[in-house]
Amino acid sequence: MRKAFIIFSALVLLAVYVASFWRPHMLWSYFIFVPLVILGIYDMVQAKRAIRRNFPLFGRLRYIFESIRPEIQQYFIEQDTDGRPFSRLNRSVIYQRAKRERDTTAFGTQLDVYDDNYEWLNHSINALDFASVNENPRVVVGGPDCLKPYSASIFNISAMSYGSLSANAILALNEGAKIGGFAHNTGEGGLSDHHLAGGGDIIWQLGTGYFGCRMPDGNFNPKEFAKKAVLEQVRMIEIKLSQGAKPGHGGILPAAKLTPEIARIRQVEMGKDVDSPPYHKAFTTPLELLAFVKQLRELSGGKPIGFKLCIGHRSEFVSICKAMVSTHIYPDFITIDGGEGGTGAAPLEFSNSVGMPLRDALAFVYDCLTGFDLKRHIKLIASGKIVTGFDLVKNFALGADLCNSARGMMMALGCIQALQCNANTCPTGVATQDTSLVKGLVVADKKVRVANFHHETVKSAGQLMGAAGIKHPDDIHRVYIHRRVSPSQIQTYLDSYPYLPTGSLLQQPYPKSFEMLMKVSRLDTFTPNFDEVDFTEYAWAKKPLT
Repeated sequence: MRKAFIIFSALVLLAVYVASFWRPHMLWSYFIFVPLVILGIYDMVQAKRAIRRNFPLFGRLRYIFESIRPEIQQYFIEQDTDGRPFSRLNRSVIYQRAKRERDTTAFGTQLDVYDDNYEWLNHSINALDFASVNENPRVVVGGPDCLKPYSASIFNISAMSYGSLSANAILALNEGAKIGGFAHNTGEGGLSDHHLAGGGDIIWQLGTGYFGCRMPDGNFNPKEFAKKAVLEQVRMIEIKLSQGAKPGHGGILPAAKLTPEIARIRQVEMGKDVDSPPYHKAFTTPLELLAFVKQLRELSGGKPIGFKLCIGHRSEFVSICKAMVSTHIYPDFITIDGGEGGTGAAPLEFSNSVGMPLRDALAFVYDCLTGFDLKRHIKLIASGKIVTGFDLVKNFALGADLCNSARGMMMALGCIQALQCNANTCPTGVATQDTSLVKGLVVADKKVRVANFHHETVKSAGQLMGAAGIKHPDDIHRVYIHRRVSPSQIQTYLDSYPYLPTGSLLQQPYPKSFEMLMKVSRLDTFTPNFDEVDFTEYAWAKKPLT
């Protein structure tokens, strides 16, 4: 190929040269062919790319086609039910509802209702007009020690930081939350001016970096926290233990997306990647975590305090529950983030292979709280691939009191699933700090779309609950949701996730599925204690020990 390129280039240049004697205007073609020949010669001598070295000039086509492969796949090849992480069907319904366009479908479902994992809601002959019963259901978040409970929408904006998202995106989300009367989680990047400018209700998230309330050495700064926590717009505070996109790994903000303003807000240095630690410095045990919850509640003037986590070792959550029973200190809410969650930068292995999926995690946490008789004090928030009314209803059935959405809200802003969130090249101006791209996102238009998407999704969930004869999300039972597990077998969520009796973990004998967890978990450490456990007793359990 290299010899062929040299011969071909020589012949082309010679032909142009000879032709110019009879047709002088042909000389302009040198401006095309000469640079191409030089480029080909460079490909032949460079050592980094074997394809280009062996196939000069033509080898570059491989990289060109590879760079536009996602766009070709999405626009010309992908079917309506295809697409990852969200199918075209799901993306389309988000765009339609955000724009208040027709969101109905024709000619029946495109899903294979006999395929494994197909799910559906049981309806009732005695259906309700949900809008006339409870058009805008709310949930009051606040336990026995909370002085300022918050009446929350059942659907809110999940954690996305300023830095990961652009200023215009943050402002549009918050102004949309203001219009629709729902809450906007700041993400671990801190409470920015853009969050406050919109006037919407805020859930301020504290991650392991304590951005916006940190000491120079990275430790938590109580005084800085108190100044911001008492702001009227801050309705709840969430401690981020882990997140679904990269559980057990700190947050990542590439240096390319770090601006002087973001550095000021986060109180970090310019020119470096901002990687949050994978662990908290303010506490190291379940007892210390609850003491931190109590401290934040006092510093904030009694506002709801909770924590967010993606479930990993189940024994760690059991340890937290034991600490709650012992201290009588309860978080006001717990956010469960599924391992399928994620918006910004994350290592591939963490996104694909770490963390419990939302459905399993939510059922486990609800049952664990019920077993310790703690659920009555604590509200559960579900987060992870929630974009439709049916997604809300399924999570309510598993025990969630309310739900959060990140990527759904991003798509309402105009995100096209370009999968460039970590590259600072988001073409819609949502997940970038490139000002030339950010200006394409017009806040006045997008804030309305965010409010529309929220309204229509809650309305859809309400219609589904009405069809099932349900007046409020609290009334949904696991038996309402069916799932095909094989061509000839159907299970309800109750079959897959049987409820635990209230208080059943407060005294022996414990439910068999929790025997090992109760033995190895301790309230003074997150580390499971296997020293005195006879594992042969648990040969019946083909499940992870923790």
